[in-house]
Amino acid sequence: MDPTHGPGLRPHVHHPAVRGLPAPLREQRVTGGSVRPSPRSAAVVPGTRSGSELGDRGSEPGDRVTEAPLKLEDIYIAVKTTGKFHKTRLALLLQTWMSKTRAHTFIFTDAEDDELQSTGYNVEVTRCQSDHSQQALSCKMSAEYDGFMRSDKRWFCHVDDDNYLNPGALLSLLRSFPQNSEVYVGKASLDRPITAHELVEPNKTREVHFWFATGGAGFCLSRALAVRMSPWASGLQFEKTSALIRLPDDCTVGFIVEQRLGLSMVHCPLFHSHLENLLLVQQKDLGSQVTLSYGLLENKMNTVEVKGSFSKEQDPSRFKTIHCLLYPFTSWCP
Repeated sequence: MDPTHGPGLRPHVHHPAVRGLPAPLREQRVTGGSVRPSPRSAAVVPGTRSGSELGDRGSEPGDRVTEAPLKLEDIYIAVKTTGKFHKTRLALLLQTWMSKTRAHTFIFTDAEDDELQSTGYNVEVTRCQSDHSQQALSCKMSAEYDGFMRSDKRWFCHVDDDNYLNPGALLSLLRSFPQNSEVYVGKASLDRPITAHELVEPNKTREVHFWFATGGAGFCLSRALAVRMSPWASGLQFEKTSALIRLPDDCTVGFIVEQRLGLSMVHCPLFHSHLENLLLVQQKDLGSQVTLSYGLLENKMNTVEVKGSFSKEQDPSRFKTIHCLLYPFTSWCP
């Protein structure tokens, strides 16, 4: 058994790399927990480069030549939160999936919290504002990116404080890509590329179109890609880039990847936000989903429908129930 998986529901460890395809071919299917690419799939995902192609252009900072299998601790997991959610949303994550990834999970918040910082988790208190504005969100994403670039990790993955991250499924997904390739993988919240107006001169804009992976479902970047993003993402550059299109953090990542670098987002159906109908995720497929979420959708509570030992009153997010299905020997599980 893979040591990264709990003894309960297990993701499918081997599946084809999910594809970044033109719009008519972008639809993916999840069958029996496995990702089925469209018939036009190839070994190398469009919008990425194979290890040999990276080698052909010469060694660059961040390129990894090693064939060593990816390990869970090679993944830099960044969790974005804010002070008012430390006792609620974040506390739930600390109790569940983050207990399995403590050493390589980094919490980015805007508020000092002695109790949180005394737990031994990696807590980064940013200079960012505590609101949900474009500036505040981009400020935190900038801090996440810089934190990853200072690390020795091979992948950067962002999630929000209302996401349940399945570590085993995440590792399975990222292992399916060539490890030296430039990969941006996540799930779009729109069924078409977003339209933005990039400021090119003080009083002049140009219309641009690009896909972006919604931060509310989580997304991942390979180190090779993160290195190439540096001119528009490192230090204060991320916030400056965000200001050019006047869109928040997740949109800015998509803009840099697709508009500045000319690469394509890889669309993956295994990431989930509360902006989609979570009732469509079947319990038999939970073990293969990378992220899950909860929240209000059309003024109704939107969660995965999952049966377990906790009632909806005891576990409104269903995260405790999901965790106990994945890790049934957790001490507090019934």
